[in-house]
Amino acid sequence: MDKDRVEGSATNIGGKVKEGAGKLTGDEKMRSEGVADQVKGKAQNVVGGIKDALKGK
Repeated sequence: MDKDRVEGSATNIGGKVKEGAGKLTGDEKMRSEGVADQVKGKAQNVVGGIKDALKGK
């Protein structure tokens, strides 16, 4: 498994936590940052998946 996939998953999970905390506290900035982190994590995970696929060939 490529390190980008691991880091992307961690960023995505952290973003979900941050988004949830922002919702609970009413902190719109934190919620928005959490959503942005999730997008970043998903993109990084996709890059890692592509790298894994290329290594497999």
